[in-house]
Amino acid sequence: MPNAIEQIVDAYVRLKNRRGLDELMMHRQRLAVDLKSKSGSFDFSLPIGKIDEEIAIIEAGLARLAADAPELGPTRFR
Repeated sequence: MPNAIEQIVDAYVRLKNRRGLDELMMHRQRLAVDLKSKSGSFDFSLPIGKIDEEIAIIEAGLARLAADAPELGPTRFR
């Protein structure tokens, strides 16, 4: 059974929503940077690992979208 991020990415790819995928990627990247900069007694390795997995899923979605519509290029401004 696909998890939530896989379902969201699949929906964005089906709708050809490059902007949505880009925003999702930027959000996850900001979270990763924020968590990696934290220090203290709490171990952030588990949430960082989960976010890294989600980034990989989003990257795969972006690759699928690019493969489905190569004429659109890396970004779409129409």
